Amino acid sequence: MRKIVITEFISLDGVIEDPGGAEEYAHGGWSFKFNDPEGMKFKLDETLESDGMLLGRVTYEGFAKAWPGMKDEVGFADKMNSMPKYVVSSTLTDPTWNNTTVLSGDLVEEATRLKQTDGGDIIVHGSATLAKALVEHDLVDTLRLMVFPVLLGSGKRLFSDGAGPAGYPKTLSLSECNQLPTGTLTLIYDRVA
Repeated sequence: MRKIVITEFISLDGVIEDPGGAEEYAHGGWSFKFNDPEGMKFKLDETLESDGMLLGRVTYEGFAKAWPGMKDEVGFADKMNSMPKYVVSSTLTDPTWNNTTVLSGDLVEEATRLKQTDGGDIIVHGSATLAKALVEHDLVDTLRLMVFPVLLGSGKRLFSDGAGPAGYPKTLSLSECNQLPTGTLTLIYDRVA
């Protein structure tokens, strides 16, 4: 069975909104203040280890504009552009980024079916609404977080108040923790069976 892996840039106060500065959020681009080669290696490794991407429509549209024209020497752009992409959307009908499949049915059914297909890990970059729903429906196998030493005070958060359909509490097991020179932490949590 394939694993769904959520990867997020996240502030100390839980905000995941617009770390790259492309969404017109008041504090957009906040992750760039903590540029760290080890952090970029963390992102490269998780992408190269993945066999597919599951994205929400907003993140997909941003990626589809940016990635097709990108090139780099380490293979990150090639991997992003070549791997299968699954976008959860009830409005997107004509995806332009190669290797894209639109999932327009029930999220729980679509994600469960996708996990049962052959292949390796399916990575979810950003995609705040989708990531929250996957967590709440207990469909996430691994959380890979880069926790930045910044408090933003407002913005979209990964974890919302209240109990989700699958219930809480949810227990995770810390499998990796590293502190980067900038004070950013890389954390990997796995689902407890």
